[in-house]
Amino acid sequence: MALTSSSSSSAITALLKPHLQLSNEPIISFSPSFFTLSSKPRLSSSKPNVKINFFSSQTAVSLKWRTEASIFSGLFTKSKDSKTLKDELFDAIAPLDRGAEAAPEDQQRVDQIALELEALNEIKEPLKSNLLNGKWELLYTTSQSLLQTKRPKLLRPNGKIYQAINVDTLRAQNMETWPFFNQATANLVPINARRIAVKFDYFRIAGLIPIKSPGSGRGQLEITYLDEELRISRGNRENLFILKMVDPSYRVPL
Repeated sequence: MALTSSSSSSAITALLKPHLQLSNEPIISFSPSFFTLSSKPRLSSSKPNVKINFFSSQTAVSLKWRTEASIFSGLFTKSKDSKTLKDELFDAIAPLDRGAEAAPEDQQRVDQIALELEALNEIKEPLKSNLLNGKWELLYTTSQSLLQTKRPKLLRPNGKIYQAINVDTLRAQNMETWPFFNQATANLVPINARRIAVKFDYFRIAGLIPIKSPGSGRGQLEITYLDEELRISRGNRENLFILKMVDPSYRVPL
């Protein structure tokens, strides 16, 4: 189904407006919101009112802090291997409803375990690793643009949220399930062997209605831990994303 005229587009926009808000977090959510970017593009009346919120750009300071914290935490994790830490991480996030039910002390504990795992990361150049390919399920995040905890629960994404990545084509796809079934596709631009710029090109509302990105839907993501089962990433708004591999054979449609 495509938008064929300005009148039909306006009608669809009016209908979808309460449910459409995009965020530039590379793990995205339309739900009432999947992404939120700080820049507010001016769109023509034939396009939906897309609100975009960028990841923060305090990368240098945060990277230095995370590096120091990882080194510091590594002093205390020599007796723990990555499997033990992953089990601790999965146990810690299991009752937190993808982070929506996390109290500050829960967030602190999850972040500490993540730091310890990051200190043990053996994949130093994740963007060159085939382990990145496939469909990942979002298990936990601190991103409020994804969690939308101030909204009624019925207006949040209640089903599973997935992100797929293709290293060979540098493409990504974000998929929200029940109740909105929204999707987005993006091009990935490597900044270095761990960090990528994410430039969204198409959004698909309810899995049916394609909408071209206005051009400001973009962000950055640093992959800080990667193995065949687990991926930890941090956005440039200091948000933490923890994902588990569910289908290594899945490939993003071109």
